[in-house]
Amino acid sequence: MLGQRVHKAGALVLSLLMALLGVILVVETVSAGHSVISSRMLIGFLLAAGGVGRLYLEARRGRP
Repeated sequence: MLGQRVHKAGALVLSLLMALLGVILVVETVSAGHSVISSRMLIGFLLAAGGVGRLYLEARRGRP
């Protein structure tokens, strides 16, 4: 029981961190004046999408 709660909390924290890092990377890239088609922008979008996707799937799973 405790292991499941620790796993769920860890997954939520890592997912939020991943999404936050992605958003920060995109904002930092745009504010620095880099092209929209840059590797930093792509990595930021992928990190944000991965984090939000993990959060969505974890919420849908609905483990008690």
